[in-house]
Amino acid sequence: MGGRLTLSQPRTGFRAGLDSVLLGAAVPAGTRNVLDLGAGVGTAALCTLAMGRAEKACLVERDEAALALARDNAAQNGLAGRADVLALDVLAKGADRRATGLKDNAYDVVIANPPYFGAGQGTHAPDNARADARHMDTDGLETWVKCAATAASAGGTAILIYPAEGLASLLAAFDRRFGGIVILPLCPRPGAPASRVLVRGNKGSRAPLRLLATRPLHGDQGNDFAPEFDSILRGTAVLDW
Repeated sequence: MGGRLTLSQPRTGFRAGLDSVLLGAAVPAGTRNVLDLGAGVGTAALCTLAMGRAEKACLVERDEAALALARDNAAQNGLAGRADVLALDVLAKGADRRATGLKDNAYDVVIANPPYFGAGQGTHAPDNARADARHMDTDGLETWVKCAATAASAGGTAILIYPAEGLASLLAAFDRRFGGIVILPLCPRPGAPASRVLVRGNKGSRAPLRLLATRPLHGDQGNDFAPEFDSILRGTAVLDW
């Protein structure tokens, strides 16, 4: 983001990157408060605050080391007064979430980058923190979306980024709780299959689903980002969708 945000991350294990920045840039302007489920070191939520898309953020994370870094990152970037950090497992029971301080029906926007391998899928990373960020139990995605719906205010928005192969499961969870669903597929290069999707829905909406055109992250050759995404990563633009 052109030096506007400096974040500390673990030396080993899961490292936040493009997905987290895109998630932060997907939050609509004028958001009063944003909830980041499974926030890790705070990348997505702090990007949202640094971009001026939201006034305040609540970061929820269960890993103690990531929580400590999230608090430090908020403080080091002058955002501590706008960012609350809660030690909480998204998969915890509703009563436990409320006891920890996570409010129901309270957040304008809920964002999340859930673990993307279900039980028995993929190869578990040897690092526990990285494994937790990549894997969750069967039906875990359903619980993440349910938590987002419970926390979102009336008319509030949920935005998730997820691998494209998991779109069917994500839509099944969204369809029971959100309307006005918008799907933005992203592919590595022009003409390539989508590798990830951004999905947005509004609580209480009855608007029909919209599938947007797939956008390539890079050009035909080379590793440079397409102009739209280069501008987002440099902090000079937000995601227009």
